[in-house]
Amino acid sequence: MIEALIGFAVIFALALLRLPLAFSMAGVGIVGLGLTRGWEPALASTAQVVYETGFAYTLSVIPLFILMGNFVARAGLATELFHAANAFIGHVRGGLAHATVVACAGFGAICGSSIATAATMGKVAYPSMKKLGYSDDLSMGVIAAGGTLGIMIPPSTIMVIYGIITETHIGKLFAAGVIPGLLSAALMMLGIAWITWRDPAHAPPGERSTWPQRWDALRGIWGVLLLVFVVLGGIYGGIFTATEGAGFGAAGAFLFALARKRLTWAILYQVLVESARTTAMLFTLLIAATIFANFVNFTSMPGDLKTLITQSGLSPTLIIVAMMLIYVVLGTVMEELTMVLLTIPLFFPIVTALGFDPVWFGVLIVMVVQIGLISPPVGMNMFVLNALLPGVGLGAIYRGCWPFVLVLAAMLGLLIAFPQLSLWLPSLMN
Repeated sequence: MIEALIGFAVIFALALLRLPLAFSMAGVGIVGLGLTRGWEPALASTAQVVYETGFAYTLSVIPLFILMGNFVARAGLATELFHAANAFIGHVRGGLAHATVVACAGFGAICGSSIATAATMGKVAYPSMKKLGYSDDLSMGVIAAGGTLGIMIPPSTIMVIYGIITETHIGKLFAAGVIPGLLSAALMMLGIAWITWRDPAHAPPGERSTWPQRWDALRGIWGVLLLVFVVLGGIYGGIFTATEGAGFGAAGAFLFALARKRLTWAILYQVLVESARTTAMLFTLLIAATIFANFVNFTSMPGDLKTLITQSGLSPTLIIVAMMLIYVVLGTVMEELTMVLLTIPLFFPIVTALGFDPVWFGVLIVMVVQIGLISPPVGMNMFVLNALLPGVGLGAIYRGCWPFVLVLAAMLGLLIAFPQLSLWLPSLMN
């Protein structure tokens, strides 16, 4: 166990020295295996991890969903989602903020990335809110928090990575995220209503759209509905696997962008390069985390930790609550994907030993990642918006996000107290 603790300490030290975490995890894993098992087995194990990760068929779902999201963004569907939502609820106080949450939920259903959702909606929604006189605090909080729905409402890259690492059914994970994702969006809208009720100056009401304008706005989002129906409906119905669904989604998004004349050779090149870069980043992190996990699993730490916790006398639910608190604290100082990759090898054996459903635990993991994405000081969605909208200071972004951190924390509590919120839909699958 001492070897693993030293490994974690070295990784955090290297992170403080600003060495990329992927290199830190891989380096510590290789050196740790070399010192404990010998250099030849360590190098052979590393080569095997790189080879198996690069050629794993199930991992092809990651670049395909990324590609689908990039094509969808280029096709302008995010703008039409926002306009459709705004046409129906933009006239109420805080209506543009509500419309942003609805549009984020819709875009999340065809994107799978929180950062991409926040960045896209920042470009689409913020100018309208600024023009109408919304405060930067509310605007930034809504966009950053709404962006987190991109990883809960399926498809979700975090769920895919969790499913691959833990060998959990990805289709069931996707199904498990639907109700929590929609409830999270509803709670965010309640939070907006509370904020605007306390201080109406945050969000003046907009103009009411006519019914012909509303029906016209709805016609613009048929592409989103079709993609969601084909991809998620096919996966839930057992017609094809998650990987095949991602392939259908990427092809459909490409054809849709092509039909709308939004693709030129230059834009196609940008989409492919951006997708390749994102995929390379995720695969590098995944390979590094697997190498480090192999080292940790070779030590006695997983078994010792499992024995310590299971014999502590705490109830299983309290143990889960303690894990979630650890994740929330880590999420304030660590990049979320790295946090998950580092801790899953430690916590997952404990969760299964306590008899909890791995699908339910996967949804809890996604929820704490959502909280981490908007928790100061290192929430990634906040930094994305700060870079995208340099005229808005980090102070306004921090102030705007705190109410939604509390909203997501309340949602996490509901998921722990009522596991069926995430397990009911998966139970209906074959």
